[in-house]
Amino acid sequence: MKALDNKWITLFSNYLKNERHYSDHTNLAYKDDLLAFEAFLKETGEDDLLAVSLSDARIYLSYLTDKKYSRSSISRKISSLRAFYQFLLNNEIIRDNPFSYLQVKNRGSRLPTFFYEEEMEALFEAAEGETPLELRNQALLELLYGTGIRVSECQGIQMSDIDFSMGMLLVKGKGNRERYIPFGHYASEAISLYLKEGRDVLMKKYNKTHSYLFVNHHGDQITQNGIQYVLSQLIKKSSLTHNISPHMLRHTFATHLLNNGADIRTVQELLGHKSLASTQIYTHVTTEHLQKDYNAFHPRA
Repeated sequence: MKALDNKWITLFSNYLKNERHYSDHTNLAYKDDLLAFEAFLKETGEDDLLAVSLSDARIYLSYLTDKKYSRSSISRKISSLRAFYQFLLNNEIIRDNPFSYLQVKNRGSRLPTFFYEEEMEALFEAAEGETPLELRNQALLELLYGTGIRVSECQGIQMSDIDFSMGMLLVKGKGNRERYIPFGHYASEAISLYLKEGRDVLMKKYNKTHSYLFVNHHGDQITQNGIQYVLSQLIKKSSLTHNISPHMLRHTFATHLLNNGADIRTVQELLGHKSLASTQIYTHVTTEHLQKDYNAFHPRA
């Protein structure tokens, strides 16, 4: 890569981190998308990121399509490049954003997958146990399902963020936006037991002194991949056949609230969505759920 290109990619990364407050994970994803585009340009004989035209952008879109990338992956890559070139345009480095007018056709949004209440009970049964890590797993599952927080938010929870007396959790979301989320007595009891007989045991065993709530088997702060691994192991122990992800528990949290009569704006606030449109997809999920039940049980369906 040319030194000039390095300069602007570095400035763009600093902008995402310091001004947009994007996480390191998100920042790295943007950088990976830029490097992949630069590699494509080199293959075609032109590696100057500042000389890219609308024609180049269209060719890259065709290239991604030919490579059989999923529509969501293509959308993300194009979005990353659009943001990068908009940054250059705003700083008067280029005269036009070649990705401004490039649109990825949408085949329609996929409805988020979620667990039914009986399936959640199977997960909770799979998490039962009395070892320090089993107690952690129970607390982790209760909190993810009981609050609908993102896995990155869960990983970053510190001891001072939990108010047991009020049953409230301070969550630091995207862009460092903070919100308070209530949690129920199931989560409260699971976390309390984990703190006494799980976390303290692991922390003392390995002489760790940090303030993060969830720890791994060495007493260090658990990673996002670690949370994913825990959930995958619980699925294996249960009779369920889903490919679970932490975000699936977030979908389940929102869907169950709406199914039981919660107001959509309340769910929006709990999820930390800036736009109501982001929350409205769950109304489609609940409508589909109602339709299935109607078709299954009404004699004239």
